[in-house]
Amino acid sequence: MKKCKEWSMLTSDQQDIILKYQGSFPIKIGAIAKEFGIVVKRSTLKPGISGVIKESDGVVLVKISRHDSVERQRFTLAHEIAHFLLHKDKIGDGIEDTMLFRSSLSNTLEAEANRLAADLVMPFSLIDLAQFPEKTRLEVKIETIAKISELSIPAIEVRLGKKGF
Repeated sequence: MKKCKEWSMLTSDQQDIILKYQGSFPIKIGAIAKEFGIVVKRSTLKPGISGVIKESDGVVLVKISRHDSVERQRFTLAHEIAHFLLHKDKIGDGIEDTMLFRSSLSNTLEAEANRLAADLVMPFSLIDLAQFPEKTRLEVKIETIAKISELSIPAIEVRLGKKGF
């Protein structure tokens, strides 16, 4: 099964928790957060901020912008979980991620979080284009996957390598 390089940075216990929820779409990303002990709140955040993760008194809190689409909120939560798993030592007083998933962290750390987030909510085992009849148009395949995964069409396109940045 194809996974990003960041997957290998996780413990086997962390991988097992994630894999438990990857049997079918939509991935229960909130349940994954809960298993890792992350408290999730939908909040009104500063303009342009999609997500915030911080730790206080041993409690990890993720705030997701309530004003973003559900699809956006789902990927943002996956991105913040990825920060928790990969960069817990850098969370400190908090990490704010913009709509383009930029923060005070380096672009390298943001890219790591994005790759792992994609593995969390869009496992390649579930976005296999071969599952569709051969004559199905690519756009229809992508739209169908986006709908059942509760993620955006652009996110699916990027994941499949059909659209780049």
